[in-house]
Amino acid sequence: MWIMVAGPYRAGGGAADPAVRAANLKVLNEAAVALHRAGHVPIIGVNMALPMIEAAGGSDAAYEELLAPVSLALVERCDACVGRMAGFR
Repeated sequence: MWIMVAGPYRAGGGAADPAVRAANLKVLNEAAVALHRAGHVPIIGVNMALPMIEAAGGSDAAYEELLAPVSLALVERCDACVGRMAGFR
């Protein structure tokens, strides 16, 4: 199965703190490794969007333009989603 790994990236103070963003991304990638080892194809929207955001200049505007739309387009193709984000169901 293709499984979206969802979770905070810039939440929890991560918008201003690169260390928080890196720690959040590490948690997402660790979950992806576990899914891969279980025989699934893990998908992380942030991992797809970040290089595009950088190519678009790396600004907050590029982040807003790309991160959610790319992630939502990817999740439409997935068979399941795992993770937790406050405020989302």
